[in-house]
Amino acid sequence: MGFKRGDVVEVASKDEGFVGSYYEAIVVCQPLKKDYIVQYKTLMRDDHSGPLTEFVTLDELRPVPPEIPVSRFDVHDRVDAYSNDGWWVGKITGKIGATYFVYFELSGDECGYGISDLRVHQDWVDGKWIRSKEGAISV
Repeated sequence: MGFKRGDVVEVASKDEGFVGSYYEAIVVCQPLKKDYIVQYKTLMRDDHSGPLTEFVTLDELRPVPPEIPVSRFDVHDRVDAYSNDGWWVGKITGKIGATYFVYFELSGDECGYGISDLRVHQDWVDGKWIRSKEGAISV
């Protein structure tokens, strides 16, 4: 699957400490067959003069996943949690009041989030979105 100018995408970070996170961006152009220039929606240049623009490869890109409305999550559900300007893959470990606790396997961290900062984790496989096979989702 290819992307065209103006497509909204998510970019997988390959930077150490950020693996497992995705950042929303817009495709600016495709200068080479499998390479793209994207402009991030939430990441800024080091000097804060504007949005970060970056050269990325096709394997770092995926479309924005479709929204799956949920009323609650259960322990062991795989989710994406919005934190530090991007989406991070984790697993629900518990809930206290309105706060869900999410464990991030790659970092070993566990943090609390409101439901508005969580979404159902989906995998982009062979050009299709597939719900995570781990954990049932309560819709």
